[in-house]
Amino acid sequence: MKVLIAYMSQTGNTRKVAEAIFQEVRDEKEIKEMSELDSLGGYDLAFVGFPIHGFGAPDEAKSFLENHCKGKNVALFVTHGAPEDLEDLQEWLAKCKEAAAGANLIGMFDCQGELAQGVIDMLLKSPDPKLRYFGEMGPTTKGQPDAARLERAREFAREMMEKEK
Repeated sequence: MKVLIAYMSQTGNTRKVAEAIFQEVRDEKEIKEMSELDSLGGYDLAFVGFPIHGFGAPDEAKSFLENHCKGKNVALFVTHGAPEDLEDLQEWLAKCKEAAAGANLIGMFDCQGELAQGVIDMLLKSPDPKLRYFGEMGPTTKGQPDAARLERAREFAREMMEKEK
């Protein structure tokens, strides 16, 4: 089986998860940024990762999923600044799944990543109380994804590979 790990990452959080997944895959594999890919031709499974922006998938990820993943076996992995138990998170993750509607989605992983200081500053200045609240949570994201979250990503990779055998 030939496996691709495709991702977009602005602050390094999603890249760390992509690398953890890549380390776990034992089959023929490649890891690439989404911007480097023109096609998923030749891959049996694609792990596709991106950060949540604006409470859902960023435009680059939506475009990639729509243009390259139709009918393909895809496992999503998503990073976000929110704690995993935040009630609103489920709605955001549902929007990410919607972006992959044309793919054969075999699984999805998510974990918290560290909020960049610039994002924290922007959120704290927002007139929206909910966004300010997220900004106030910024310091609790320091060091994420941590070793435990990266191990969960590796476990996800093992589970997805087992599903595809």
